[in-house]
Amino acid sequence: MEFRLLGPFEARHRGQLVDLSSRRQERCILAVLLLDVGHLVSIDRLIDLLWNGRPPASARGAVHTYIGRLRAGLAPYGARIRTGGDGYLMEQDDHHVDVDEFSQLAYQASAATDPAQRVRLLDQALALWRGPLLADTADWELRERLEGPLEELRLTGLELRAEAQLALGRHPRVITELTPLVTQHPTRERLVATLMTGLYRGGRQADALQLYRSTRQTLVDDFGIEPGVRLREAHRRILRDDQGLDRPGRPIYEVRVRDESLPWSVGGHPALEFCNTFAGWGHEPPLPGSEWLREYRTLAVWTGHVGLVDDAAVSRLTALARRDPDTATEVLNEARALRARMYACLTSNPDDRQAFDDVARYAEAAAKTLVFRRDTNGGGRWWPSISAGLRLPLHAAAWSAAELLADPRRVTIRVCPDERCGWLFLDEAGMRRWCSLATCGRSLGEAPCPSA
Repeated sequence: MEFRLLGPFEARHRGQLVDLSSRRQERCILAVLLLDVGHLVSIDRLIDLLWNGRPPASARGAVHTYIGRLRAGLAPYGARIRTGGDGYLMEQDDHHVDVDEFSQLAYQASAATDPAQRVRLLDQALALWRGPLLADTADWELRERLEGPLEELRLTGLELRAEAQLALGRHPRVITELTPLVTQHPTRERLVATLMTGLYRGGRQADALQLYRSTRQTLVDDFGIEPGVRLREAHRRILRDDQGLDRPGRPIYEVRVRDESLPWSVGGHPALEFCNTFAGWGHEPPLPGSEWLREYRTLAVWTGHVGLVDDAAVSRLTALARRDPDTATEVLNEARALRARMYACLTSNPDDRQAFDDVARYAEAAAKTLVFRRDTNGGGRWWPSISAGLRLPLHAAAWSAAELLADPRRVTIRVCPDERCGWLFLDEAGMRRWCSLATCGRSLGEAPCPSA
């Protein structure tokens, strides 16, 4: 049989509609079992979902009755509901459920490296949505409880498709599709950043900047937080009229800051971006062009670029480096050593404490130099003191690493499996396999790292 849950509930056998039940609660029970085919769903969960935590005294008996009717209706088509323990499960057999097909296509798309293939797979997946989950069967309370993971997967799919379309030069389509979606989800920063890029490519720089301002205001007013790294970076690049944003089909892996070439931010946290200033982790010998921190000045500019120090500190550090190049070189080498220990700490076996202890020593030294002062938005934060001199970037990176190691998001760190990359990124959605935007620190003439 074929079951369609992404929209009005439908059951089909050999292409023909089958009316299994006119009772809404029976269709709800069947839908809950189909959302978890092959797995036991307890009677208590069914009762809780059907009556939203307010069941009548007869609820358990009613569920037994509904199951009996469903079994009778499904039997002629070879579909079986089995009793197991204190619950029921829909046997897998050869049934087709649109929710399963949607999930499989979405995950295949997330692993695709070719933008055109990704768009094709996601077009197929998103076309399965004929409306809200169980549109004619579930009330809004039940839908909210059942739809969460699926809706998140749908939104992630829309984001991935829009990014792939940008890579194919289809910014008009991105603007058309994402404008109403961003209105519905104004705090979904990945959507906003993608739409901003599309607007910029469409010659609407002012609209892109206005979208950033309104999004930031919403985040500050509603949640008391500033935009994340990805959104802030898109804003910075649009403000600077960065031509790299307007080059579809080419890897966007570099940003120019103070005449220094820095890698595009893909990790989602400054400590990960620090690790990502080296490409091809684990590749021996090191790849040509893998080292982004070519000199101390690059390290200082990078530290300001990711927001670990302010612009005034960057200017002072570059001046100090010109006066004392030997010490600057020593600090640069030490920063590279810290980066290697930090990478090992974030990717090694949790039982291996050596890398953690090494990073901890750097963090403890950094903590002694911190000062608490206002930032540009009027809030307060800990900053490494300029009194640290040329070691300031080292302290800033170590303190950022300590913050990440204490962050629950630590468990969502992933490593790009491309042997010529190995960059780290946060994967809170649990879908990505590769680092984003073809970032590898390689030449434009070489094949790009698969994008997420």
